[in-house]
Amino acid sequence: MAVNTTLALLLAVPAARRAATACLAAVAVGVGATVIWAPRPEESGSVRVAVVQPGVVEGPGSVERRFTRSEELTRGLAGRDVDLVVWGRAVWASICPGAPGQRTVSRRCRVWWGPMSWSTWTPGARTPRPDGDLQVGGAGGPAGPTGDRYDKMRLVPFGEYVPARALLGWATSVGKAAGEDRLRGSGPVVMDLPDGLRVGPLVCFESAFPDMSRQLARDGSQLLVAQSSTSTFQHSWAPAQHASLGALRAAETGRPMAHATLTGVSAVYGPLGERVGPVLGTGASEAAVYDVPLARGTTLFVRLGAWPVYGALAVLAVFFGALGLRSLRTPAPRRPGRPARTAGGSPGRPGH
Repeated sequence: MAVNTTLALLLAVPAARRAATACLAAVAVGVGATVIWAPRPEESGSVRVAVVQPGVVEGPGSVERRFTRSEELTRGLAGRDVDLVVWGRAVWASICPGAPGQRTVSRRCRVWWGPMSWSTWTPGARTPRPDGDLQVGGAGGPAGPTGDRYDKMRLVPFGEYVPARALLGWATSVGKAAGEDRLRGSGPVVMDLPDGLRVGPLVCFESAFPDMSRQLARDGSQLLVAQSSTSTFQHSWAPAQHASLGALRAAETGRPMAHATLTGVSAVYGPLGERVGPVLGTGASEAAVYDVPLARGTTLFVRLGAWPVYGALAVLAVFFGALGLRSLRTPAPRRPGRPARTAGGSPGRPGH
C-alpha cells in the first residue's frame, strides 16, 4: 500500500515527489532488512498425519452413522505407519458422553495403531446448567487418553452464546441462536502425544484468529490442528474459505497445520503455508495420509505479533494528532462583517 501510494504521488503530485522518493527508499530498506535478517523456520523432519472425513450423513441416527463411518475409515489406515489421526469436530453426546467418550475413542485407537486427536461436545461438563455443553478437544494414544484437554476459547456469537443476553435474548425466539451460553476455555493447551509430537488444537473458527496460533507456536507446538464442522454451509464458498485459513496460520507461525472437517473442505499445509497432498472436497467420504514437514525456529510474526497493524495504527495516530495540533494553533478565520445600512435604503445600496 505504501509503494502504491508513493508511486501515485510521484506521477500525480510534483510537489510531493521528494517525500515520495524518500518513502520508497525507506520501504526498500525495510523490506531488504526483513528478507535478509528476519528469522525463518528450518525443516526438521516430518510426521505422517491422517485426516478422516466421514462425509455427508443425514437423517435419523446420523450421529451414530457418522461415528461408525469414521471408525471404518480409520481402520482402513492400519499398516500405513500413521503418527497421528485427526478427526473433525464430531457430535458424540448420545454415543460416548464426557470422559467415557475419550476412553472409548482411545481404546479403539489403541486397537488400531497409535495417537489420535478429536473434538466433541461434552454435555453437562463444567457448565452453569446441567443441560449445558462444552466443546472439547482431546488426544489419546496406545496407553489411553493423554490427559490433555482443550476447551474452546472463542465462541461463535449467537451460535454458541448470545452477547448481552439480557438485551438481545429475544434473538433465540426468532432464529437458531444459542438457547444458553456455553462455557469458554481458560487458555491454550499444547498436547504432548506419546511419541513426542506436540500438537496445538483449535476448535472450528478459532483458526480465524492469528493470535491463537501464534500463542500455540510460542508454547512449543510442532503441529497445529483445527477440527471443524462446516456442514451447515455446504454448497457455498464458506468451507473452502475456512480451510484456506490454515495456510495463513501455517505461514505466519512456521508450523504445519491440519484442518479436518466432517463434510469438507479438509486440507493440510506445510510450515511455509504450502498445501501438502490432496484436498478432501465437499461431500467426500475418505481418509487421506499426508507426509507433513515439521519445522523448528520462529518467524517474525511469532516474535513480534501483528506489528504491521500496530505500526499502521501508530502512524495514523501521529498523523491525526499532528492535524489536531495544527488546527489548535491556527487561528480561526474571521467572519466577514455585514455592510452598513444606508439611510433609507437596503444594505450596501444608496437610498432613493
